[in-house]
Amino acid sequence: MRTTLDIDDELLQQAKQAAVRGRVSLTRFIEESLSARFIREGLDAARRHAEEGNALQFRDLLPVFAGKGGMQTTIRNPGSLESVLDAIDEMDA
Repeated sequence: MRTTLDIDDELLQQAKQAAVRGRVSLTRFIEESLSARFIREGLDAARRHAEEGNALQFRDLLPVFAGKGGMQTTIRNPGSLESVLDAIDEMDA
């Protein structure tokens, strides 16, 4: 999937340099960096739960919005990523 990100210039330059050092594309470097972060967080959560004697629940790994209001009315089909992205674009315009 193609996406656009606003990244600090210095951070982007560091990421590009790290990708070159690792002999991977910038895209691959960013994907692997994000994956590694979430895997580490998941493993940390599992370890904490094990130490407490509790079973790890999937909801413990992801932030969940507990507020009120429900789905944005501009989202025509919540099961469609395209519909959600269109609604975001409309909000940004």
